[in-house]
Amino acid sequence: MCKVLGASPSAYYEWEREQESARERQDGELVRLIRELFAQSRGRYGAPRIHRELAKRGIHVSRKRVARLMREAGLKAKGARKYKATTDSNHALPVAPNLLGQQFHADKPNALWVSEITYLWTMQGWMYLAVIIDLFSRKVVGWSLKERMTAELACEALDAAVRLRRPPAGLVFHSDRGSQ
Repeated sequence: MCKVLGASPSAYYEWEREQESARERQDGELVRLIRELFAQSRGRYGAPRIHRELAKRGIHVSRKRVARLMREAGLKAKGARKYKATTDSNHALPVAPNLLGQQFHADKPNALWVSEITYLWTMQGWMYLAVIIDLFSRKVVGWSLKERMTAELACEALDAAVRLRRPPAGLVFHSDRGSQ
């Protein structure tokens, strides 16, 4: 064929490499549509849901093909945030009375401290943060960060606050009264 057309075989093979196949054109169109659906879902849809949406629109392709195209396009669905319980009020430990009665106001510094434990996603995984706040100034007066939510976490935060502020007798310390 090259002799009849007067072209060298290397020129023919170079031309053939440059031609986009019908499959590649289809993939390009599919990727554009997948990006649109992905954006509409605000990055929440993975390959199974995108595949379902395409099928609803009459576009029948395999889920594996959708997954491959999403992977090649760098589209990865955001995972649902997992709930982590930070309060365990169902325990047999002694529970202090609630002295505040939802009145979160202090008239002077170091008279009323409150605490909270929360969790944070970090590059090392879930970490737990215990914080002590002075209700007068709303400043953090002590904190501790650990990989596990233990009584030691809460105690370290309280110890740090006491060392920093040296509160007078009569300080009221309020927490959610969980097991920590």
